[in-house]
Amino acid sequence: MATPSHADDSPERDAFHPDLPDHDAPLPLRARLHHIRAGELDGETAQTGGMRRFAAISGSTVGSERIWMGQTHVAPDTASSNHHHGASETAIHVVKGHPEFVFLDDSSGTPEEIRLRTSPGDYIFVPPYVPHREENPSPDEEAVVVIARSTQEAIVVNLPELYVLDQGSPSPAEN
Repeated sequence: MATPSHADDSPERDAFHPDLPDHDAPLPLRARLHHIRAGELDGETAQTGGMRRFAAISGSTVGSERIWMGQTHVAPDTASSNHHHGASETAIHVVKGHPEFVFLDDSSGTPEEIRLRTSPGDYIFVPPYVPHREENPSPDEEAVVVIARSTQEAIVVNLPELYVLDQGSPSPAEN
């Protein structure tokens, strides 16, 4: 590809993005790609007992405005505390282990505990405000999942127990 020539000595501009700053000037967080290496995940994020969350993509790490992404690790033979993620939609991809995702369902008229047993490669979708917990029943293997949320930070509301989300009102923890 031919490089545009400039009659003056001004720095070369990106022909497709002429409003970006000079190539030698540092770009703002939202004007460049970010490479977050596996060993650079940020453990200073919202936490729930029984698990450990690590942020990769967040408002504080890369300047994201509408997404959070990271990992969750659950030790062998451990269950997280009950929690929900506020107004955030959460997508989960199982990387390692066979974690179980537990919630209450009352579609039959009686609340029933449902366990979604997963394997590496599986996906889980958690709607906003739905109380749940993660469990790792393996006696010797850590469970690791990748999480993406529709908010820039990890919203975590820890709960004393699971309950069925009433679709007509906000969650009790949000009142």
